[in-house]
Amino acid sequence: MTLFRRRLLETGRELSFEASKMALDSAGMELKDVQSVALGTAPDAFDGVHMKGEYLMDGAGGAGKPYSRVYVGGGTGVFTPVSGWWHVASGMFDTCLVVAEEKMSPLHPHPQYAFWSIFDHTLERPLGTTLLWIFALEMRRYMHAHNVKEEDIALVSVKNKKNALDHPAAQLAANITVEDVMKSEPMVWPVKRLDVSPPSDGAAALVLASEEVARKYTDEPVWIDGVGWNVDTQYWTNRDLYFPEYVQRAAKMAYKMAKIDDPRKQIDLAEVYDPFDYKELHHMEGLMLADKGEAPKLTKEGVTQRNGDFPINPSGGLLGVGNPIAAAGLMKVCEIYWQLRGEAGKRQVTKEVNTGLAQAWGDLMQVGTVIILRR
Repeated sequence: MTLFRRRLLETGRELSFEASKMALDSAGMELKDVQSVALGTAPDAFDGVHMKGEYLMDGAGGAGKPYSRVYVGGGTGVFTPVSGWWHVASGMFDTCLVVAEEKMSPLHPHPQYAFWSIFDHTLERPLGTTLLWIFALEMRRYMHAHNVKEEDIALVSVKNKKNALDHPAAQLAANITVEDVMKSEPMVWPVKRLDVSPPSDGAAALVLASEEVARKYTDEPVWIDGVGWNVDTQYWTNRDLYFPEYVQRAAKMAYKMAKIDDPRKQIDLAEVYDPFDYKELHHMEGLMLADKGEAPKLTKEGVTQRNGDFPINPSGGLLGVGNPIAAAGLMKVCEIYWQLRGEAGKRQVTKEVNTGLAQAWGDLMQVGTVIILRR
């Protein structure tokens, strides 16, 4: 993965190239060894390039090769390796280079403006809706349903930003306190600035290979044992926002494929999608890694710390490392790979890990994507 930063001088094509080159070098492969490419990137509106998938093709190594672009909002980063998995597991290809890129900085005055067009033109736009606006509603509903305090949610931001201090690519690592979060600038109550991940530029990549090919390059492969995805209705007004059913459905699909019937015991660590601090808690419950309303308690007790019984986001997550949307989700898959290989450096969890989960979420409380990796 590249650096994650608010503004990088590199173009999206250059970021894609950098991440792809690092992944191939890590695998001991060259571009000629890649038979197919799967790329994920968010709305074309971010950097104002029409048909952005085609624009990024040569930077991502896709020129002259079977190539596909996927986009499911924030869920893209985990859906991209799922797409790569289809390429290889289908038997059509022995190798697939998976690349996720985001260049958010060109959109002014703020990347959030790219999303205005996704709201219903009759029911929602007249309200002046923004993403922060509806996620504040979701956070408030979650707090009310489970009697969760803002201070309990702030612990997630404190944990993840501190974890990110050990990440060489991190954008917003910091040693902060709950008081710092509570006193940070109000955005849309109860969301405050330190509850939110930053907009970012960056890219990440990984290489997938069939079993036969993988054995030629490593004696310690990491396997994709389960994938899951789900798309719910776009009408967020018709659902009770306290629980992310879209994530639960995706998780059940991945668990069934990976033969997991007790995720709390069979999964060792997870990289859970955390663009807001409350979403880590929300998604832990959707993934059935905690009972409904229990995730804040586990966080408070230190269970989710890097040295805890169930590490969640030991990388620092989106809150600490940064949030170049598609690249952020793929970063989480890369982090699970590094953890399972024992190559996470200072981010390495203290317990032995054999099975990890990465999850992402996108659009209007709508998309869930889950992947299970095993050593």
